[in-house]
Amino acid sequence: MQIRFIAGAIVTGVLFLVIFIIATVYFMRSKHQDELDKKSTNHLPLPLDYASNEVNSMDTTPIVKTLHLNVTTPLFGNSRSYVDPHTYEDPNQAIREFAREIDANYITIEAIIGGGEFGDVCRGRLKIPPNFVQDIDVAIKTLKPGSSEKARCDFLTEASIMGQFDHPNVIYLQGVVTRSNPVMIITEYMENGSLDTFLRVNDGKFQTLQLIIMLRGIASGMAYLSDMNYVHRDLAARNVLVNAQLICKIADFGLSREIENASDAYTTRGGKIPVRWTAPEAIAFRKFTSASDVWSYGVVLWEVMSYGERPYWNWSNQDVIKSIEKGYRLPAPMDCPEALYQLMLDCWQKQRTHRPTFASIVSTLDNLARQPQSLLTTRNSPESDGTHILDTQRGQNIFISTDLWLEHIKMSRYCQHFKEANLINAQQISRLTAQQLSDMGITLVGHQKKILHQARQLDTII
Repeated sequence: MQIRFIAGAIVTGVLFLVIFIIATVYFMRSKHQDELDKKSTNHLPLPLDYASNEVNSMDTTPIVKTLHLNVTTPLFGNSRSYVDPHTYEDPNQAIREFAREIDANYITIEAIIGGGEFGDVCRGRLKIPPNFVQDIDVAIKTLKPGSSEKARCDFLTEASIMGQFDHPNVIYLQGVVTRSNPVMIITEYMENGSLDTFLRVNDGKFQTLQLIIMLRGIASGMAYLSDMNYVHRDLAARNVLVNAQLICKIADFGLSREIENASDAYTTRGGKIPVRWTAPEAIAFRKFTSASDVWSYGVVLWEVMSYGERPYWNWSNQDVIKSIEKGYRLPAPMDCPEALYQLMLDCWQKQRTHRPTFASIVSTLDNLARQPQSLLTTRNSPESDGTHILDTQRGQNIFISTDLWLEHIKMSRYCQHFKEANLINAQQISRLTAQQLSDMGITLVGHQKKILHQARQLDTII
């Protein structure tokens, strides 16, 4: 009996000892894991900020990866918000965080293709990781030698902005060169240049559906920027670039500013405003929102459908401002589908809260692309340049001269063609045909349509 008691006590003691050891081990492991979690959390990159030493250790890899390097996974998710580089006391810190430093030895400048506020814009080649044997076409912005430190910071600010974006319709930043001279900003190369020039060169050559696809890309890029709480302030066809595949990408972030949320506005302290593209509330009160960017998009839509025509033609800025305030809106471009012109008018609503969002614009364009029959109804109103080709102020119509008529319809480049064809009066011009224009050497389809459309208006004075 005593032996059984002793044996039971031993077993019980061993059991308690095992339980104690297990509990101790579990407690220690839990405590250790908590410490690891705490340490890990303290060292995780914040959504808007991350340790510069970690970024600098990845000099051979872009901060935001794109198809240029055959990868598509961004370092951060799409939940990131735009950070205004101007909020940094040290502008160089913003550059270190948002742009990849590139060794100048990997860059070859091939040709100067333009000039900017700070220096030349060049076409070149960039050797890319991992082995730096393969190279790609790039655009290179250079800073003028001898520029001030302020100019250098202003120059690099655009790179700090671009480096935060990762979208197929926003220009991609490859990196910067800041540790040698000249200082450079390296971006992807867009073969067809600015959208406005590209459209003027290719006047009348695209189908409406092709133009809608281009416009859809611009709207998609702007929807992305809007989602990042970002306002562009200078959206215009001249600030959209076109690549070889006709993909449009938003560029030129020199006027960009942060907005804290979609309903907030950025108020400028002065400076130039692109009046022809700017919403009335932004002109009057210098308040900018994504809604004012939507107004600008409406003007871009008009530019695209008119193949690069200048908005409001030769009007002065004051005339533009007064006319918009009175309710005037740009007329529908020639052969513009009714649905697209209605979208323009929606973007030009005086009350900014009545304008569509970029997301809804993308949806509208998608629907139009899926239903081509909706594009068959066009506006019949003639394309106008804000001046009358006929003098009707005294209740009579007077054709003045062929040269003046061509100047009024923005076709003065063809004055010599008309002279050689001996077209000198309204009756002759009103009977023009497309074949006659081709025989005269006027072969651009868009120009033919415009001339013939305006020529038919001369019937009223014959």
